[in-house]
Amino acid sequence: MEITITSTAFKEGEMIPGKYTCNGENISPPLALAGIPNGAKSLALISDDPDAPRGTWVHWVLFNLPGNLKELSENIPQRSTLSNGARQGMNDSRELGYGGPCPPSGTHRYFFKIYALDTMLALESGAAKPQLLKAMEGHVLGEGQLMGKYKRRG
Repeated sequence: MEITITSTAFKEGEMIPGKYTCNGENISPPLALAGIPNGAKSLALISDDPDAPRGTWVHWVLFNLPGNLKELSENIPQRSTLSNGARQGMNDSRELGYGGPCPPSGTHRYFFKIYALDTMLALESGAAKPQLLKAMEGHVLGEGQLMGKYKRRG
């Protein structure tokens, strides 16, 4: 099942505003979700950059979001556990929470991928993308993605 993920900050395939990157405030963009399958117990989000020089760079890992969530507001705090019970994982900068686009050169693509799951995951805050992907195996009810681009200034 296809989940639709959109943002008021940028449209599919467009440039991500500097505010959400290392050149700006480095805060997470607002995201809206639609088409979440019935029976979803939780949602997970992974944001990564497949164009990074040394392979895919993970910018955000977030899981155990409520299954009925319709949006993620701008500037999600970089805490291990959010007020709605969601847990944040470790990004490739070795930080909890969101780390914005910051490519060394050229224009990179940034994917925000959402997964609807039939369970809550028994993972601790700080889990990395490989741990999350393993925990999600056999539990994905639907998924969707939003892709934005960014080219670093200066």
